[in-house]
Amino acid sequence: MKIAIGSDHAGFLLKQRLVALLSEWGHSVTDFGTDSEEPVDYPRFIRPVAEAVARGEFERGIVLGGSGNGEAIVANRVRGVRCTLCWSLESARLGRAHNDANVLSMGARLVPEDLVAPLLEVWMTTPFDGGRHLRRIQEIDQPAIS
Repeated sequence: MKIAIGSDHAGFLLKQRLVALLSEWGHSVTDFGTDSEEPVDYPRFIRPVAEAVARGEFERGIVLGGSGNGEAIVANRVRGVRCTLCWSLESARLGRAHNDANVLSMGARLVPEDLVAPLLEVWMTTPFDGGRHLRRIQEIDQPAIS
């Protein structure tokens, strides 16, 4: 699978770990930055990941920060992105199974170290359930009524 990944400074070390894991698992990973723990503004690195996923250049995206909240918000501003903020195996499973999430957000300061690899694996391997959930995904993608 082709994966786009990006982080701010708080997510940098976690990003390095995820790039190594995904590569070990046979995925092609493109790193959109940042390249250090020096403070940066996260939208500069998160929006390009989301846009690349929305254009279909990547099958999935991963965005990382201290909490993952701001990163998820930025990613979800891009039409066609369904970014899920995950902190547990169940949140990762449901994000894929019910929401067909194509972008994962994680908080480096909030997800325990021993949960990182299992959470990523669940999110990467859980299929979308379809059915009633597909109808809801289609509703999400409809223009807002004003």
